[in-house]
Amino acid sequence: MPSEAPTAPAATVSPQELAGPPTDLIGAASARDAIELLHTTAYGRISLSLQALPHVAVARHIVTDGTVLLRVHRGWGYHRACDGSVVGYGADCLPRNCSTAHGEPEDIWSVQFAGTARIVDPTPEELERFGPAPDTADGVPYEPTYLRIEPQCVTVHHLTGVPVHRPQHGV
Repeated sequence: MPSEAPTAPAATVSPQELAGPPTDLIGAASARDAIELLHTTAYGRISLSLQALPHVAVARHIVTDGTVLLRVHRGWGYHRACDGSVVGYGADCLPRNCSTAHGEPEDIWSVQFAGTARIVDPTPEELERFGPAPDTADGVPYEPTYLRIEPQCVTVHHLTGVPVHRPQHGV
């Protein structure tokens, strides 16, 4: 049985490192990496507690002034459960979303933020950065509402050389 290679711990970044130029070289690289990765994808998932049970919902994100600003559908009501609570937010490049054209092994990444969320009114510049909202959510007109997460930590994970999975339609 082959031995497993040692693994490096996940990179964790403080909100100060997100907000400004960090002095710690490991944190600086991790914060820049997290921000750069978030800029390559528009959507992720917010994790929250809903009636004392864990719940995950899709959200659009932008990074601004060291915070993560989310746009979610008001009709779901999740924004009320998040306001003032600690939430998680994750975005990634899973193989189905970033596969190579030739079926070669690929690299994937995941960024997770944790922090307190607040319902906010975005600035006109922030609204412009979000771009157009979806037409509908679960068959009803999409009505945006916004949450700002003050990150308490950021974690970045990378997987390299991930084999391409080709779905099989039956056996």
